[in-house]
Amino acid sequence: MTTLRWTLADGLTLVGRELGRLRQEPGEIVGALVFPAIMVVLFGYVFGSAIQVPDGGDYREYLMPGLFAMVTFTAVTGVMARMAGDAARGVMDRFRSMPMARLAVPFGQTGSDSLIGVPLLAVMVAAGLLVGWQPHRGPVLTAGAFLLMMLLRYALSWVGVYVGLVVKNEQFVAQVAAPLFLPFTMLSNSFVPTDGMPGWLRFLADWSPVSALTAAARELFGNPGAPSGDLAWPMAHPVAAVLLWSAALLAVFVPLSLRAYTRKGR
Repeated sequence: MTTLRWTLADGLTLVGRELGRLRQEPGEIVGALVFPAIMVVLFGYVFGSAIQVPDGGDYREYLMPGLFAMVTFTAVTGVMARMAGDAARGVMDRFRSMPMARLAVPFGQTGSDSLIGVPLLAVMVAAGLLVGWQPHRGPVLTAGAFLLMMLLRYALSWVGVYVGLVVKNEQFVAQVAAPLFLPFTMLSNSFVPTDGMPGWLRFLADWSPVSALTAAARELFGNPGAPSGDLAWPMAHPVAAVLLWSAALLAVFVPLSLRAYTRKGR
């Protein structure tokens, strides 16, 4: 219990460090908040004029759950860049030389990212409401959808911690690793139904965690685009799929991240 309290106290200190760093870089905050609103306008009005929603309905209502999912997946690139930057500048070595819990650094990074994700989602919600999106199934299911997003974001942040520790090169992360995640998020049902994709591509899209989160959000919000017919398991049970994806990512990447962090100190 003493070790746990020590780890939590040090982790909260590092959460404060990350939030304080953001206050010193207002341009990064503005960019992070403006980007979701631009995505709503760009995809909602530019793509929306050419895409038909399955079984009818407004495309912007169909689109918003997919954009929520994309914002959720920014956890990977954000944490990955911060971890790689700290490792490259020797900040991790300083932390290891201090009398602090070894587990506090990755816990602090993932905790701060979860807090950062709240205003990002809030901006996206506000932009969605302005263009006509709204949830239709009541506050409980709506809250459940956002909790699923935050859970998966937290799990994904551990992926970012591990990759950042392994890569240890901020420039490589910015130029190579981060752009690779954009095609990954696009390969999903976020913007278009997967029905018209080739069989092999539809298989990859249907089993993507992006598609599972998008389908779960559409189901819980009551937005159009719920899949029908012969479905892959994640599309037939999207809420359960998101929970399983989150549990699997945490089970794999929490131990890997902690092992990578402790090994760097040897």
